[in-house]
Amino acid sequence: MYQRTLSMLLLFGVLAAGCRARGPATATPSAGLPEDAAAVAAQRGLTPENIYAALKTYTPSGQYDPYLMIASGGQSGQMLVIGVPSMRILKVIGVFTPEPWQGYGFGGSGDEILAQGDLPDQEIRWGDTHHPGLSETNGEYDGQFVFINDKANARLAVVDLRDFETKQIVKNPNSMIDHGGTFVTPNTDYVVEGPQYAAPIGWEYAPQESYADVYRGLITFWKFDRVAGRVDPAQSFQIELPPYWQDLCDAGKGVSDGWIFCNSFNTELATGGPEDGNPPFEAGTAKNDTDYLHIFDWKKAEAVFQAGNYDTINGMAVIRLETAIEEGLLYFTPEPKSPHGSDVTPGGEYIVVGGKLDPHVTIYSFEKIQAAIAAGGLSADQYGVPVIPLDQSMEAQVELGLGPLHTVYDDKGYAYTSLFLDSAVARWTLGGAYADKHPEEPWTLVQKLPVQYNIGHIAAAEGDTASPDGNYVVALNKWSIDRFNNVGPLLPQNFQLIDTSQTGDQMKLLYDLPIGMAEPHYAQIISADKVKAFEVYPEVGWNPETMAVDANAVTSPEQSRVERDGNQVEIWMTVVRSHYTPEWVEIKQGDHVVWHLTNIERTRDATHGFALSGYNINLSLEPGETQTIEFDANMPGTYNFFCTEFCSALHLEMTGYLLVEPAD
Repeated sequence: MYQRTLSMLLLFGVLAAGCRARGPATATPSAGLPEDAAAVAAQRGLTPENIYAALKTYTPSGQYDPYLMIASGGQSGQMLVIGVPSMRILKVIGVFTPEPWQGYGFGGSGDEILAQGDLPDQEIRWGDTHHPGLSETNGEYDGQFVFINDKANARLAVVDLRDFETKQIVKNPNSMIDHGGTFVTPNTDYVVEGPQYAAPIGWEYAPQESYADVYRGLITFWKFDRVAGRVDPAQSFQIELPPYWQDLCDAGKGVSDGWIFCNSFNTELATGGPEDGNPPFEAGTAKNDTDYLHIFDWKKAEAVFQAGNYDTINGMAVIRLETAIEEGLLYFTPEPKSPHGSDVTPGGEYIVVGGKLDPHVTIYSFEKIQAAIAAGGLSADQYGVPVIPLDQSMEAQVELGLGPLHTVYDDKGYAYTSLFLDSAVARWTLGGAYADKHPEEPWTLVQKLPVQYNIGHIAAAEGDTASPDGNYVVALNKWSIDRFNNVGPLLPQNFQLIDTSQTGDQMKLLYDLPIGMAEPHYAQIISADKVKAFEVYPEVGWNPETMAVDANAVTSPEQSRVERDGNQVEIWMTVVRSHYTPEWVEIKQGDHVVWHLTNIERTRDATHGFALSGYNINLSLEPGETQTIEFDANMPGTYNFFCTEFCSALHLEMTGYLLVEPAD
């Protein structure tokens, strides 16, 4: 023990010396290290900076990460849970796509949840997840729920963080695309789903020539019932918008609580179509010098909805654009062209917007916006929406570099903005209400740290809340090019962990994490101690869909049985190390089978699987869980069911037979 302690002290000593040094790594990076550690460092060519990064991220076996990052899974349709700072992938959460490890969408309750997101005449089994939103209380993550949108099909899902499983999917009845979701209000009264590309409400057919008159944007305020843990569509509403392409949103908090701020682009009303002689979309949507930041008074909109001042379209309440203007629910102000992110500061005083085609971020003052609204006399856009002049809404501009996108915050008065074209993270100081943090240099660029490559979103520890934690930022990079082993032309994304614990220009790159299952877009990082997940389900027979004991649960092998009623066969089965009860089930071809399975284990991590060959059934049964499957036994023969989770020394012996007697 003494030798190990001495070695660590020596290691920290050389690291401190190395980290104080500026410029390139010294020629003797292992000087001062214990002999065995020095040999490893020399063999691998490690610099003091490398060793510093290793110490900042290494998490010994059995130690937990202080933070959990919830990231979208992009085209996988799922979400990812990643430990910070270890950058270990802890879990994939099945959301919009069947996920076999969890048995999600292969016979159990996940089938019904996935079906909630289907169109009337089309089954949908994939999604493009973009922006997870953790539930909040008073502007702080509370660790209870996380929401995620499906851009491809305008859907929203609810995940309960007690078991990290999807509980609900809702399909937007009037939109087919929703890039700008999901963003919660400070007490999770609403989950905001922003639109993306304009379309007729309800995606009805309308020709290109009718774009300006018929196509519309549509922002949705989904009411969330925290007690039920579900979105309530009957208490939700939408606001019709002009046919600009609305993008990302952020809810006000603190002084700006009750307001929502959303980007937009294509104020040009470009319709594309170079095949018809028109400019292509990428050119036509970038002609204007500015676009419009959308400013919503959502509390006033809620009152308008509750007063019944709306139309009902496809079963959904829609506040018409004319009503939104008359009631003072919607305002515009110019923003940098082609923006992609509107991020509210921790106290809600400012909204920061980066435009991909402007080297500045523009900081808007909520106080100035309110003063301009109160003063009145505003001009309007072509659809009649009041427009606040930029000089009446802007607090400051900071030149950061090429392609500014998204901004997050820390506890030291710094903001961090992703620079897509520069492939860098910009650290800059907040001013105004935060000037006491950096009185000598408010609204000033401090450092640009290169990342690899083409950073999109950015996440910080609690960085979207009313009280960010600091210490870590994660760059979500779109390209990796040369960072990892060549695994073919389709390369992984690259999540890079950045140390922001020091002040000034001392950001350091710590770790590269390849994400090789899709293109994640956005992430939020929550303090792990806020999440109170189950270790095992609270009671034997727990139904994860209802979060209560299932009426068909059986708690002991003695209660297991098979009953027939005509051509319906119902089975009650227990699952425990290392057997199923019953082990033989005999039915007839054509029977309708209802099969209840209960894992009666109470030991943490004693998960069992249930795979039924030939019938596309696969379940994951966590300790205490009950699932029910139904199928028609239309194929005669001999079929095995078996455990797919290696659960004990006799795991291979955990099997049974389903005999389906031919009808003839």
